[in-house]
Amino acid sequence: MVRVGALGVVTVLGVLPTACGDDGDSADGAEGGGDVSAGTTDAAPAAVIDPGDEGNYQPSLAPDDVVAVIDNPYLPLQPGMSWAYEGESDGERERVEVVVTDQRREVMGIPAVVVRDTATVEGEVVEETDDWFAQDRDGNVWYLGESTTAYEDGAASEEGSWEAGVDGALPGIVMPADPQVGDAYRQEYLAGEAEDMGEVVALGRSVEVPTGPYEDVLVTRDWTPLEPETVEEKEYAPGVGLVRETQTAGGEGTLELVAHAPAS
Repeated sequence: MVRVGALGVVTVLGVLPTACGDDGDSADGAEGGGDVSAGTTDAAPAAVIDPGDEGNYQPSLAPDDVVAVIDNPYLPLQPGMSWAYEGESDGERERVEVVVTDQRREVMGIPAVVVRDTATVEGEVVEETDDWFAQDRDGNVWYLGESTTAYEDGAASEEGSWEAGVDGALPGIVMPADPQVGDAYRQEYLAGEAEDMGEVVALGRSVEVPTGPYEDVLVTRDWTPLEPETVEEKEYAPGVGLVRETQTAGGEGTLELVAHAPAS
């Protein structure tokens, strides 16, 4: 179940994160990682997405690779931009508010953009998160980690917080520079703990949500082998970002964009 906080790795259908994890094996790779393309045994269902690395994930991202402004058409993250999403999951009303702050957080030596999101269920705050993003020179948007606090029954938990480059946690791409149907990618990686993936499944779709109609919409499928029964579909409009998210397997739920403000 994805959490909109990552806006692409970023939903709160069921308020469970897919684009988040704890730590990993090695910042230089993930030797001994699980084979995500396997899964034909009784214990492991067939993979929904195969990133093609056979579990040997070795992302390359250095401070010199990063640009100052995140202006990917399908995931622009510039200070002052904001989004609000509303929907229903398992009979409960949910709302997610996302704001791109003017703050930067140094992650792996990279001044990452801080995006703050707040999730509520039936009007009660259930999670507050700062997500960290950067864009490389080619235009790929990377997810570098998060600091999250979840609230339940009066108790607060920071479980799920992670930072790329710390304890072996690895960053991932949440929006490719030039997305094409069939592109599959890891949004993060830590074998057995954080294995969120995305895949481009459609381009040029027309979508209508409360904020209006959108054309030339990009559609992705999001999935993790750690929750193999759960699949989500996300729709991104150029110049806006995520406009709708729908759980297509493992449950029911939809979040739609109800308000959006451009950069200040």
